[in-house]
Amino acid sequence: MVLISLLSLWAGSPSEIALQEENSVLYEQLAETRDVIVELDEQISSITEVDNELYRSMLGIDPLPEDERLGGVGGADMHSEYDVFQQETSELLRWTAENVESLERRINIQKVSFNELQEHYNENREKMGHLPAVKPVNGQVLSGFGMREHPVLGYQRHHDGVDFRARIGTPIYATGDGVVQEAGRRGNYGIRIIIDHDYGYQTKYAHLNEIEDGIEPGTEVERGQQIAESGNTGVTSGPHLHYEVHQNNQPVDPLNYLFADLSPQEYREYRRIAEENPMSMD
Repeated sequence: MVLISLLSLWAGSPSEIALQEENSVLYEQLAETRDVIVELDEQISSITEVDNELYRSMLGIDPLPEDERLGGVGGADMHSEYDVFQQETSELLRWTAENVESLERRINIQKVSFNELQEHYNENREKMGHLPAVKPVNGQVLSGFGMREHPVLGYQRHHDGVDFRARIGTPIYATGDGVVQEAGRRGNYGIRIIIDHDYGYQTKYAHLNEIEDGIEPGTEVERGQQIAESGNTGVTSGPHLHYEVHQNNQPVDPLNYLFADLSPQEYREYRRIAEENPMSMD
């Protein structure tokens, strides 16, 4: 009996031992929750980045300042009730509570932003139909916009568009409403189509295999309409689609104009591939 009493004093009563084990399990669950919160925070950061740099930029809306997006709060200590716990547990509980509240604020702010974007889109629906806002082909990005090594000529030069994977004969679509400006063979571009979308926008589709019947200069086309089939004409290292977007006669990064067709996750993946490949297809 004395031995049992001494063990209880040293290790604690059965109820105390059970409580310690329960607390240990709860702490581990909180630590796992922390990892989930960090992942959610990264996802929201990605969404807000796309919102500011793509959606708002394309629609001509001022980006939301970072401090406004974070929705910070100040003042009194809102979580002093956690001070009764051990320091390690108290710090984890504080961190969890503060970051959950931050996520809630940021999500609410993002909802407001998306509502603003929707209202602006509804007010400018005609213009939005002309913007080159979808993918021109159902294919993965191979190379991006910017300085790239030419695979045939062998030197660095500015790549004015994006290269998409596309087997010969793959359907090519107009990315916005507009009027065909050019349709035919053009030097290193091979068979090429240029569409004027008004509002200062043009798109170019190069290395085509053939052009759809009726697609010629002066033809009106709609977003999503098939205009050609992909090919390997001109100077290339293999079949693909070379796609360009021009704004006010200057080439701009086409990836920034796929906001109607890509989720934030897909955009990040396309951006990663485009930036990591140092060589273009043409």
